[in-house]
Amino acid sequence: MRIAIIAITRNGARLGAQLRDGFPRADLFVLQKYAGMAGKKAVPFIGELKELVRRLWPETHGFIFIMATGIVVRMIAPLLEAKDKDPAVVVMDDAGRFSIPILSGHLGGANELACRCAFLTGAREVITTATDANNLPSFDMLAKEEGWVIDDLSRVKVLNSLLLDDAEIAAVDGTGRVRTWFHGRCNLSFHDTFIEALQSSAKGYLFVTNRQLPPQVQSEKLLILRPRNLVLGIGCNSGTSAEEIGALVSANMKRLFLSMKSLKCIASATAKRAEPGLLTFAERLGLSIAFYESEELNRVASPSPPSNHALAAIGATGVAEPAALLASGGGTMLLKKVKSGNITLAIAECQN
Repeated sequence: MRIAIIAITRNGARLGAQLRDGFPRADLFVLQKYAGMAGKKAVPFIGELKELVRRLWPETHGFIFIMATGIVVRMIAPLLEAKDKDPAVVVMDDAGRFSIPILSGHLGGANELACRCAFLTGAREVITTATDANNLPSFDMLAKEEGWVIDDLSRVKVLNSLLLDDAEIAAVDGTGRVRTWFHGRCNLSFHDTFIEALQSSAKGYLFVTNRQLPPQVQSEKLLILRPRNLVLGIGCNSGTSAEEIGALVSANMKRLFLSMKSLKCIASATAKRAEPGLLTFAERLGLSIAFYESEELNRVASPSPPSNHALAAIGATGVAEPAALLASGGGTMLLKKVKSGNITLAIAECQN
């Protein structure tokens, strides 16, 4: 997590130096006339503070401002985008008494950052997010901890409000993580199927799934969390375009009612490590690619018969299925190998 610490007073420069030493990836920016108070590693600046912040904003994960909260609020307001995109922002007074997260408390990690600042300086953290103030777990923090994707961020506020009201929330979660996370602290009921949950008397619903749900079950009181547990096994001929790969993947994900938000990675043969279309497709989706040698692929028992084409080309009895099974940790095959044009595709679900 890259941190920018910014101070504009004499005491703030001293406090900033103390904070900088406590973070492995922190840069300290100090008004030039106080740079001597912050040590040799400080970066002095002159001119407009808001211009410095504007420049740092896109490349910084967390800001610690040692100055008045009002200054910070007015300065960052034009830069804000969304809860899942904005960096963490913490404000400290230059006397080092309080550490206050004011932006991206949960998803951005500002609450954690404020607590760390308090620990390093002896300040008191002031946490104002409602679930934390009431010592309750929250759905956005659950998603963050598990690496799940929030399907519709606006639903988090609705479901967290129901938690605060102690209203019943019906949960369907095959991973078992939700039960562990809440540990009986809130009014959650657990159900085996979506239909069972929807037919309950609950006021809200939490579904943890990689499946697309029909429109008729959608509701503003339904929060869907997407575990990233799907692996695309892809084999392709040389010169296959990213567009052709994308079309086949999209068609089969749609046919199986699987969410693209649950994709974890792509798996293929080492021989395809430099295949432009495959690399471009992965980059567009923001996915990594796991590559396997032919010997590794051949050790996997695949459901489909051996491929003479793959055997002749790279010495592997198959690519899509064994690669998907390897990358999913021996998971469940949701889509056996399908071949279309220049591509073979298989989809596996990781083990919990």
